[in-house]
Amino acid sequence: MRGEDEAHLRLARRLAELRTERDWPLDELARRTGVSRSTLSRLERAEVSPTAVLLGRLCAAYGRTVSQLLAEVEGEPPQLVRAGRQSVWRDEKAGSVRRSVSPPRPGLRGEIVECVLRPGADVSYEEPPAPGLEQHIWILEGALEVTAAGGVHDLRAGDCLRFRLRGVSRFRCPGPGPVRYALLIVMP
Repeated sequence: MRGEDEAHLRLARRLAELRTERDWPLDELARRTGVSRSTLSRLERAEVSPTAVLLGRLCAAYGRTVSQLLAEVEGEPPQLVRAGRQSVWRDEKAGSVRRSVSPPRPGLRGEIVECVLRPGADVSYEEPPAPGLEQHIWILEGALEVTAAGGVHDLRAGDCLRFRLRGVSRFRCPGPGPVRYALLIVMP
């Protein structure tokens, strides 16, 4: 079995464990996330891969960031994370790639994620994984439109937007090229 397939199975198992730990039937998780019961069941059986938006909804229900969830699937991260060993998650449908540069670790509240969105990519999250989550978005290349913290923010290379996330957020790449940015996350 390829490493990518194994990671997909570990993610499916972890999603099922999180629901079981809370003693939630699929119907309850469906109510909390707005995702159909059948889709949730297929995710937990590794029959389908979650999109960025779907992972965002699940993480919000479980009080985690996407990076935290992916780190739980990867196991205990080393103190030094070499570039070639950083976890990468792709959502071809949404047009996004996330690299866990500095994954979450027990006892630490911060993490760094490198994100790339292709032109026209538009990813929205209905709620944060933890209310008051601190985010710093530093644009490395391209342009990004961020809707969060009570406004719409047009960011260009070198700009940094920082805020506490308390509601809906949206990340859109207006183009003409892709946007690459560093997302620094600090848990409350």
